[in-house]
Amino acid sequence: MGFARSLTLVWPGLPWLWLRGSLAGLALALAFAVAVDVAVFTTFIWTELVDTRTSLALWTATAAVWLVATASAVTGFPPPLPRGRDAATEAVFVKARDAYLGRDWLTAETRLRALLDMAPLDGEAQLLLGTLLRRVGRLDEAEEAVLKLSRSDAGAAWLAEIAGELARITAARRQPAADATVEAPQAARRAA
Repeated sequence: MGFARSLTLVWPGLPWLWLRGSLAGLALALAFAVAVDVAVFTTFIWTELVDTRTSLALWTATAAVWLVATASAVTGFPPPLPRGRDAATEAVFVKARDAYLGRDWLTAETRLRALLDMAPLDGEAQLLLGTLLRRVGRLDEAEEAVLKLSRSDAGAAWLAEIAGELARITAARRQPAADATVEAPQAARRAA
């Protein structure tokens, strides 16, 4: 476990919030922050509001929550997201790429989505999924996939390809409009 990752264990809920973006982690982190704030304020600032026993009970409860949450976080610490491909994900990518090149869109999409479940930081697979979605005419999904890649760290290596794919998606969106303007005069000539 890396040092920076282990530092998230200091605050209850932070491992899941910081490393996975979990809403439950956010709720736990906020609840612990409120507990600490109440304990600090009643001990040092609003001393006349509560007696010493209540203040001690607040600190004890806060410490108990911290111990339980930290012990829980240590036992269930989220593993790091995989970077790069291992042999299993490489095999899935090769099968997805071969299905894409063979124009078996359904198989390619299924395998790419399975690969992205295993390795969500695989930029090449994300880009291939965006390209596949554009090729089958699902332009909104394609744009969403490519923009998601552009916002991630995995997209840094693919910036030129991302820009090209976004340009192709924009061109594909204009294509039906251009076809409609060409077909309208031809239909009018046929009617006459």
